[in-house]
Amino acid sequence: MSPPELLKPASFETNLVQVTDSQLARYARMIYDRTGIRVSPHKKTLLSNRLRRRLRETGIAGFDAYYEHLRRLRPNDPEWDAFLQEITTHETYLFRDEVQWDWFRQRFLPDLVESARSGGRPRRLWIWSAACSTGDEPYTIACCIAAGLPDLSTWEIRVLGTDIGAGALEKAEEAVFCQRAMHLVRPEHHRFFTKARDAHIWQAKPILRKMVSFRRHNLMEPLAEGPFDLVVLKNVLIYFDVTSKKRVLENVRSRIRAGGLLMAGAADGVADLVRDYQRIQPWLFQRPLAPNARSDRRER
Repeated sequence: MSPPELLKPASFETNLVQVTDSQLARYARMIYDRTGIRVSPHKKTLLSNRLRRRLRETGIAGFDAYYEHLRRLRPNDPEWDAFLQEITTHETYLFRDEVQWDWFRQRFLPDLVESARSGGRPRRLWIWSAACSTGDEPYTIACCIAAGLPDLSTWEIRVLGTDIGAGALEKAEEAVFCQRAMHLVRPEHHRFFTKARDAHIWQAKPILRKMVSFRRHNLMEPLAEGPFDLVVLKNVLIYFDVTSKKRVLENVRSRIRAGGLLMAGAADGVADLVRDYQRIQPWLFQRPLAPNARSDRRER
C-alpha cells in the first residue's frame, strides 16, 4: 500500500476547515457499513473537527486522502480504532442513570438470591455490558453485586464488558476512575475502591476486578459468549437507525437466556422493536420463557 499524501503545514488550517457534503456522505457510508452508526448531515462540523485531529496525528494531507487511507486498512488496524474513538462519544461515569441501579440493587439481586435459595435457579449470574466504553458500567454492576449478594464466593459471577474501541477497553482494563466518574458512587461503596494520594484518582479493588472481563466486539456481529441473565445495552442505540437497531437487538436477543432481561437506555427507542418481550419498565424488558423446562435447560 502506498503511503498517504503527507500534510502540508502551511495550507492545513486554511484549506481543511470542514468536510464537503460529498465527503460527509462518503465517510457516513463507511462508518455505517463498519459500525451501523448513522452520521447525520447536521454532524458535519463535529465530524470535521474529529477528522482534523486524525490528520494532525497521522500527517495525512486532506480529508479525501485520509478516507482512502482508511478504506485500504484492515478492520483491526490501530488507525481504524483511533478513528472510531474520535467519532464515538465516551461520556460515562459510574452509576449513571441511578434509577436503573436502584432497581438492580433493590429488586433484581434480592429476587435472584431468593430464587437460588429456593432451588429455582443455580448460583450463576452472567451479565453482558454491551458498548461499555471505558468500563464504568461493568464496574458499577460489579460494585452492586459485591455489596448486595450474600455468600459471594459461592456464586459463579461473570460480568463481560464489550466495546468496538480497543483504546476504550485498554482504559477499562486499568479500572482507574477520576473524581468526576466517581461522583455518584455512594460512600458505602467506596470500600471497593482504592483512593490515590492526590485524592482525585480511584482504582477498583480486586474484589470487583476479578468479576469483570473485557473483549472487543462490534454490536453488528453476533457474540460467541452467553447466554446471559441480563444484558445492559444503554445509551448507544440512539446512534443507530431502525435497520441497524433491529440487527443489534437480534444479535443481543440470541445471547439472553429464556426469561432473562434486557436493560436499555431511556432514550434508545427499543420498545417497538422488542414486542415479543414483556415490558417491565420503560427501559427494562424480559425475554419470553422457553416453551418448556427442557428447552430452557438446553439453553443454559
